[in-house]
Amino acid sequence: MQERRSGSSARTPAAVALRERVGTFVRERVMPYEPVLDAGGPPAAAELHRLRREAKDAGLWALPLPAELGGRGLPLTTYAPVAEAEGASDHGPAALGSASLLDVLMLWRHGSPRVRERYARRLAAGELRACYAMTEPGTPGTDPFLTAARAEPAADGWRLSGRKWFVTGAADADLVTVLVRTDGTPPDRDGLSLLLVPTDAPGFRLVRELPVLGAGGQAEFALDQVVVGADHLIGERGRALDIAGERLQLGRTLRCLRWLGQARRAFDLMRDRATGRARSHGPLAELQLVQRHVFESLLALRSARALVHEAVARLDAGLDAHVEVGLAKVAAARTLQQVADAAIQVHGAAGLGPDTPLPALFRTGRMARILDGPDELHITSVARRVLRPGAGADPPGR
Repeated sequence: MQERRSGSSARTPAAVALRERVGTFVRERVMPYEPVLDAGGPPAAAELHRLRREAKDAGLWALPLPAELGGRGLPLTTYAPVAEAEGASDHGPAALGSASLLDVLMLWRHGSPRVRERYARRLAAGELRACYAMTEPGTPGTDPFLTAARAEPAADGWRLSGRKWFVTGAADADLVTVLVRTDGTPPDRDGLSLLLVPTDAPGFRLVRELPVLGAGGQAEFALDQVVVGADHLIGERGRALDIAGERLQLGRTLRCLRWLGQARRAFDLMRDRATGRARSHGPLAELQLVQRHVFESLLALRSARALVHEAVARLDAGLDAHVEVGLAKVAAARTLQQVADAAIQVHGAAGLGPDTPLPALFRTGRMARILDGPDELHITSVARRVLRPGAGADPPGR
């Protein structure tokens, strides 16, 4: 995502065709192997490697990543519809090489020359996996000023100690960017920095997996006097929150796009069930309560999509998007949970079992209302901005 272009670029014939190609790849190549990918371990790694090779062969690899790193460099407005298609499966972004986008951009923009050459390029190529760790046990994840993990200067670089938890992908990561305190004590607002830590460094210890509503993907790890080089500092010392803010707005928007893709998947399953499930008196689609589920789900989907793409447009234009991203995040998370719940209801008992992806989609929807900041955080943040003196009838940032 290197250049900014008009949002109309997402509606060109080439862009529409690209979205269709990605959607077909995810439906036909990724979704059938979700049980293997969900289970993890060597079989999942082998399957993911195969899918990535197929994506590269198909010309669908790393579409939003910088062109100088081997990606296509799609601008955000062009990539946004593609992100929805990728996100219909939790494994779509990883299979297509876009899951590393936030880490690649962060390391490429703010990393030292060594970090850029040693890690950013390999991340973009799919040779390494990275994750990002902010929250700590016993402290609110929405309050970074309570960060207690520390990094002390040492003759050989930095020496880190502390714990992080609810870190997505930590169990399989080769690298983790850690928010640590390099100066001051909690709750000082200054003194927070970001350091890149290889997970094979002595003292890095995976404490436990943290299942979320019965599913894996999150983990807790400890840093026991882990030493990294001075050039593993990301950005300037004490300026972590500037980089984190840049990352969070784009990251939340990308998640919203992927949640829209999953909500659309649930909607399609519900529609197929309603039209294909026969009763003694006709299909489910003839029942008014089923029709209401379909209507309310479609209303939620289209409303959320409009908000998400408004946030996309503002981010792509380099404008302040705090209000738009906050609205989009809450709307997309609620929509995924609502539509998945309605689809389960229309499926009946079949929607609760292992024969459809609906339980996983519902679980993701429930998680979405907490991950990347709970609903309450965004509601409060947006409301405060709107209620500022002089905000006027239209929210700030318009």
